[in-house]
Amino acid sequence: MSLIATPQSMTFEAPLPLQSGASIRGYSLSYETYGTLNADKSNAVLICHALNASHHVAGVYADQPHNTGWWDNMIGPGKSLDTDRFFVIGVNNLGSCFGSTGPMHVNPDTGRVYGADFPVVTVEDWVNAQARLLDALGIEQLAAVMGGSLGGMQALSWTLQYPERVKHAVVVASAPNLNAENIAFNEVARRAIVTDPDFHNGHFYAQGVVPKRGLRIARMIGHITYLSDDVMNEKFGRELRQAVTNNATGYKYSTQEVEFQIESYLRYQGDKFSEYFDANTYLLITRALDYFDPARAFGGDLSKALSRASCQFLLVSFSTDWRFSPARSREMVKALLDNRRDVSYAEIDAPHGHDAFLLDDARYLNVVRSYFDNMATALNEGVQA
Repeated sequence: MSLIATPQSMTFEAPLPLQSGASIRGYSLSYETYGTLNADKSNAVLICHALNASHHVAGVYADQPHNTGWWDNMIGPGKSLDTDRFFVIGVNNLGSCFGSTGPMHVNPDTGRVYGADFPVVTVEDWVNAQARLLDALGIEQLAAVMGGSLGGMQALSWTLQYPERVKHAVVVASAPNLNAENIAFNEVARRAIVTDPDFHNGHFYAQGVVPKRGLRIARMIGHITYLSDDVMNEKFGRELRQAVTNNATGYKYSTQEVEFQIESYLRYQGDKFSEYFDANTYLLITRALDYFDPARAFGGDLSKALSRASCQFLLVSFSTDWRFSPARSREMVKALLDNRRDVSYAEIDAPHGHDAFLLDDARYLNVVRSYFDNMATALNEGVQA
């Protein structure tokens, strides 16, 4: 029996100051909750999402039984993050295209769709917005904040922006900032979008078009980086999509037709993505990834930056994740240990690349389960976990 999820929304009229110096008001945040908040509101866990995910973290909708939450293998009754014991909150970030106020919504100050005029948002802005949602829900302190990839950056930022409001942080397949290679991948993807003739400087809504070509290419670039070389070779290798029988090689000898299975797969992923994701949202979220760098204000000294954190940490990385490599997690572990923080670290030998944080790996799921089991035991005993 699947967990039944119910999407909710909350509107905030008061302006939210943003790091850019701009602000946004009259915005809504979409969210879902799973489990029951206990009497002293001490069992809440906030889930922060990555680039193309949303507030739909677990379970299914009653009227959409095949629409499964993106971390459903991790979260639910009896799972690693057990909703029989924890009250889990999934929230969709500002600027997204899955319910929360974003570029496709109307700016209350102008009466027109934001489009490219939607303000630039950062990880820190998202955390501040999430904090307002928790305030409205009456939750003063989180048992844990958890996320993978960009979600892990948000979890880390929570421990720095609101150290007194977080008891545990679970940071999976993440990094304290993007390296030059990652920023470069993001820039190529953004250029694919903004140079699409249907982009219209971000105001394509008014033209009744969507820059699907750019979105397809952006997704193809991203998808390549989420998988490991081993997984791509095992899954596709050099298999041809359709062999030609009149020559020994099976090649069509064409520069434009789809010949290899990996080409077909990437085009499929790109086509699917272009049907549901918003181009301006893609630009906003990848920029938020680029900007995140808590050590920047400390001359690049991550140990000094993380000195503000006071909670306990679990960090998890995956051996074949070259986009957010284990070395980046070890940087965070070292910086936290420099500050004598309580840190657990697991480096999982998994073949799946960056996408491993979303997949079923018994060792990974058991590490997270054990961490939350200990947390639940401490909550039941009424002691500091």
